[in-house]
Amino acid sequence: MPIQVLEPQLASQIAAGEVVERPVSVVKELVENSLDAGASRISVEVQGGGVEQIRVSDDASGIPANEIDLAFRHHATSKLNHSEQLDAIGTLGFRGEALPSIAAVSQISLTSRSRQAPDGCRIRYRWGEKQDVGPLGCAPGTTVTVEDLFGNLPARRKFLRSTSAETNRVRELVDRYALAYPETAFQLTADGRSVVSTPGNGNPQEALLAVYGPEAASGMLRVEDSDPESGYGVEGFVSAPHLTRSNRAHFIFFINRRWVQSRMLSFALEESYHGLLPEKRYPLACLNLTVPYAHVDVNSHPAKREVRFLQESRVYATLQRAVRSALIAHSPVPPAGRSAAPQSPGEPHASPGFFRSPFDRTGTAPANTGLSRRDQGNTYGANPLGAPSGGAAAPAGGDGMDYTELFNQGVSPGQALPALRVVGQVRSTYIVAEGPGGMYLVDQHAAHERVLFDRIIRQAEAEVPESQPLLVPQTVELTPAQEETLADQGEILASCGFMVEHFGGSGYLLRAVPACMSSGDPGVSLTGILDMVAFEGVVRQSDDTLAASIACHSAIRAGDPLTEPEMVSLLEQLEKADNPHTCPHGRPTLIHFSEYQMEREFGRR
Repeated sequence: MPIQVLEPQLASQIAAGEVVERPVSVVKELVENSLDAGASRISVEVQGGGVEQIRVSDDASGIPANEIDLAFRHHATSKLNHSEQLDAIGTLGFRGEALPSIAAVSQISLTSRSRQAPDGCRIRYRWGEKQDVGPLGCAPGTTVTVEDLFGNLPARRKFLRSTSAETNRVRELVDRYALAYPETAFQLTADGRSVVSTPGNGNPQEALLAVYGPEAASGMLRVEDSDPESGYGVEGFVSAPHLTRSNRAHFIFFINRRWVQSRMLSFALEESYHGLLPEKRYPLACLNLTVPYAHVDVNSHPAKREVRFLQESRVYATLQRAVRSALIAHSPVPPAGRSAAPQSPGEPHASPGFFRSPFDRTGTAPANTGLSRRDQGNTYGANPLGAPSGGAAAPAGGDGMDYTELFNQGVSPGQALPALRVVGQVRSTYIVAEGPGGMYLVDQHAAHERVLFDRIIRQAEAEVPESQPLLVPQTVELTPAQEETLADQGEILASCGFMVEHFGGSGYLLRAVPACMSSGDPGVSLTGILDMVAFEGVVRQSDDTLAASIACHSAIRAGDPLTEPEMVSLLEQLEKADNPHTCPHGRPTLIHFSEYQMEREFGRR
């Protein structure tokens, strides 16, 4: 094929792909234009997830009638006019590509009136071609209506997600900018229903309350730190250590009030909480970093989602110092020697006392003998690792053996557990047991997770979930992402024992929970499970992910003291599990200290 210049319409459609990926891209560009124009009120309306219609209205300075046609030309902008300004961009938009790119893939109408003009003007485009332009009476400000997005590109439209998913993306965007611009009133309406409404009075706490709701907002801490000499500073909110989520979806960062994604900033935030949170639990954060314009490159990503810093280490240190100072001031680190039950990796952070006894619901506690069911009245059988039960044979390889590997190998997958005798408990976290060939350490949380996971899966397959009705139904407020997960996984949730009803808006009534989740805060558990499913469900089957999440939130925890009968009962149930060697998340339930290694360590070999 010979080299040729693309037709203007085809070139416009290709260029639009860099700016307009989905409906939220359109909303982002239009909202940023409104903010740059000085809007004190921005109204966003979407229908059909933004595919059918998007309307963004503001009360900003407006576009003069003699410039409205020019606004739809490529590379036309009012935000810079010489190359030196690229080194210090202080506006959200600057390329002059938003309107022509949107016009290339939709039917768009723009009506605007500057404050000085007596009348407004309207212009309309269809698939990149101008239809008409002329005067029209309207209030000061600008209104942009986008309809039939990607109507001329059905191949692009088929890759969009569901209506609710696309609407949720729009809501997340509006939430972010409502937090970054508390002096601007935001109103989001989706399919005729008000979704977001902020007062726009300049009070960041009220914007936070409108976005997160009273429960989460009450657990947020104010962050303020600045250095006038260097021009670096941080302001915003982070959550107290008791308020956590199971993924990083609630990390919101702005650079000079421009929303960005940054692994470096995420890592700096996590490091600020080092020693304050359990593993795999993450805080909520909404932080704006002030950086000298000349020290940040906002033009390094086609969609302007990522930025580059001239002094990355300084940005890192600024954020970490500010967050850590806020945490120390409001949530002092516990003093040395204070008893705090450690939590095992992957274990949910929940209120103390969220405990489920490992006893079978229909059974009774076994006799207090310290022996599991299979070894009561019996001698040990053959060593599952190949060594005779009466003494440990030296592993192959003699003195050249990698003892670290031997220490961690445990029982080979696919083999049944050996008969174990309970000896005791270490740090209220690990069960010490004696078995053929040495000693075994059992992670009580991981083991109980496996037991509950298998029980939940069997009940779901048999369609006979063990459900526990709540004495008083609990009202739970869900985020848009959690609502989407609930809509997608509602049937699986019901098959596991949950009963959830829509209560209006983002509120839901939780009427029943799985029987294994008989104590603690069921609302917190439900939201945590929905977060975990949303995070893990991308790479795992939804039903397995949901069952694993329920098991994780229902299992006994590291730090829960167990009686000897409870430990024996847990090991009995683990013996019956389909795969007793790992928890549903893949962590080992037990490790094996061979007789050979113990004798080597004590100099007996």
